[in-house]
Amino acid sequence: MKSIVKKISVVIMMVMMLTAFSVPVLAAETSAHVSEETTVEIAEETENSTSSKAWAAAICVGMAAAAGAIGMGWAISKSSEGISRQPEAEAKIRTSLMLGLVFIETAIIYALIVAILIIFVL
Repeated sequence: MKSIVKKISVVIMMVMMLTAFSVPVLAAETSAHVSEETTVEIAEETENSTSSKAWAAAICVGMAAAAGAIGMGWAISKSSEGISRQPEAEAKIRTSLMLGLVFIETAIIYALIVAILIIFVL
């Protein structure tokens, strides 16, 4: 049962990573034929571009937060199991747990920065 759950979670993580990497590329679509368009079409394109950027940023941050939450849950679960099995190693386990949680949070903050860049730079 545990191997099936691990396989499913790996597949979900792969799909999330694929989507997270492809969303910024989709948000960067622009048109090179601006001189031939009317002002109405330009306004519609700008509106569509803004909504694409918003969707890209939302998906980027949402997936990073979801993956981070899953990773944090697993880390806390395993550290609790380790502490319950070896109470004398509590300090070392807790130290490595906190370090791991910091790295996971850093990845989520990087995703937030990428989302901000998508909104304001692209």
